[in-house]
Amino acid sequence: MKFLEYADEELMMMALADRIAGDLEEVLLTHDTATLAVPGGTTPGPVFDILCGVKLDWSRVRVMLSDERWVPETSDRSNTKLLRERLLVGQAAAAQFVPFFTGDETPEVGLAKVNYTIEASLPVSVLLLGMGADMHTASLFPHADGLDAALDDNAAPVMPIRGGGATEPRVSLSGPVLKSALHTHVVIKGAEKRTALDNAAGKLIEAAPINLVLNDATVHWTGAA
Repeated sequence: MKFLEYADEELMMMALADRIAGDLEEVLLTHDTATLAVPGGTTPGPVFDILCGVKLDWSRVRVMLSDERWVPETSDRSNTKLLRERLLVGQAAAAQFVPFFTGDETPEVGLAKVNYTIEASLPVSVLLLGMGADMHTASLFPHADGLDAALDDNAAPVMPIRGGGATEPRVSLSGPVLKSALHTHVVIKGAEKRTALDNAAGKLIEAAPINLVLNDATVHWTGAA
């Protein structure tokens, strides 16, 4: 793990957006396309606001979420809504979005369609993740229903998750997909998240899912919550 500490949130978001753009440019030098996977939630919003204005060959970039609530895109609970409002605009409007929500009643019904189409976008070139105070990442919550299946080496790319810290059905990139990303960044803010990161050391992945990616990740942290 590489740990980077920043004096304030603005500096961190600017540096992180620059790192992500640089990683994407590096991948596009040797590949026809690149895949960027990002989280929802409030923390990465400022990164998206900067990244969407970066001059990049976005038409060759596929964008997907690291996880999604199984709700329509019109819902305020939808991570897709955040992406369309703050990342898939400006220069980045040319990117190809790979959605997870299919409109089916349950993720178990809809994921066969998602997993059929997502293969063309793998492996993930650049992965941005957050982390909860419970040490979850994406929608891989400690001891959640579906966690063991999502962590299995033979798991499908996108898996359903219920329970744990999830208040509604969710889907998440699986363990094999997260581990195989070419570049991984984790962004966290505040003392509580720093303590959680420290507490994750030595714990089993089932108890601290963030440990799935930490060995190969760059962690970006600021004490400004």
